[in-house]
Order: sequence, then C-alpha cells, then structure tokens
Amino acid sequence: MSSRERILGRVRRALADVPRDDEPYEQAVPRDYLREHGERGVADTVGLLAENLADYRAIVHRCTPADLAATIAGMLAARGAKTVLVPPGLDPEWLAAADAERIADRAESTPHELDRVDSVVTACAVAVAETGTIVLDGSPDQGRRRITLVPDHHICVVRVPEQVVSSVPQALERLDPARPLTWISGPSATSDIELDRVEGVHGPRTLEVVLVG
Repeated sequence: MSSRERILGRVRRALADVPRDDEPYEQAVPRDYLREHGERGVADTVGLLAENLADYRAIVHRCTPADLAATIAGMLAARGAKTVLVPPGLDPEWLAAADAERIADRAESTPHELDRVDSVVTACAVAVAETGTIVLDGSPDQGRRRITLVPDHHICVVRVPEQVVSSVPQALERLDPARPLTWISGPSATSDIELDRVEGVHGPRTLEVVLVG
C-alpha cells in the first residue's frame, strides 16, 4: 500500500459517519462578501489607487494622453536609461519622444540579456485601488511575464478611469484566469527575520506608474 492510499484510507474512515451532501459548492459556500469598501466616485477611486501605490513605494505620475510620450521620455532620461524593453503590442507613440534604444521582447532572450536592459515600459490589464495593485495578463502591450521581473526599472501605464477598479472582486471579473496573471503591489521587496527590507530580489527595484487620463 502506498502512502497516498494510506492517507486516503484514513480520510474515508474519518468521513464514514458524515451524511452525504450533494449541494453544489457554489450554493453551499455563501458569496455575500462586500464587493468594495465604501462608495467612491471616479476621482476618489483613482486618488486611492495613487495613495496606495505610493504607500507601497511605487513612484506615481499623472498626465494627459497628449503628454504621455513626454512624461515617459522624462522618466527614462531621469533614470539615465540607454535601453528600454518594448512589448510587441505597445503603442509606438508612447516612446516617440524617448532617446533610449528600443529592445524587442524576444522569446530567445536570456536572463542575462534582460538583466542588462535599463528599463521596461508596459501597459496593464487592470489596477485595483483598495490594494494598490496592478495586474498584468501577458497581452501584447504587456509582453511576457519575465520582461517585468528581470529588468530593474519598470514603467507601467494605467489608463484612467477605464482600467481602474475599486476592489479585487471587481478586478477578477475583468481577468481571464487562463492567462498568465502577474499581480504587482509596489516594487519587489522582502524582509528577513530582523525586518530588514531588501528591494529588487524578486523583480524590479523601481516601479513607476503613469496614470493617464
């Protein structure tokens, strides 16, 4: 008898006197939790997103669509970025004013090659105000997951208000669970048992978010 069979046998014996319940799981488990906390208008929701992003140590910028190219160019210049990784579906107008060399998102790129890139610019799938979270789903304007995990500087553009929701339940309704979802709450950070914070271990050390609208 294998370990698996022994464990399942114990489970069956423990459940032998439990009445059978054929009620579907979706009905047996109540789903009456709050969809969002409080009532906010668009401006307050976007303001909460900006506040929580900053609380997670992301750098937040706001601009109009007409100023987006200049805003991104200024961010890359301030960073001293000479190269920028570009997903295949990114709007080319976003980088029209930037001087950095464009690096294409290629399947054959090695981690060492990606690590040498100064910055990456992507769009997003949705942004959650209550948690200060940005979600990427691997769409053409976001590229492969690894391009936002290896380079040290990530610029993410969020379209306001259409890509901003209040809560996680509202975000889940917009996302396809079959896609490779990456949930980002601030720059990569971790702490040891002494609570010493270290950034850049699991992803970009610097996250800059542009709220466009």
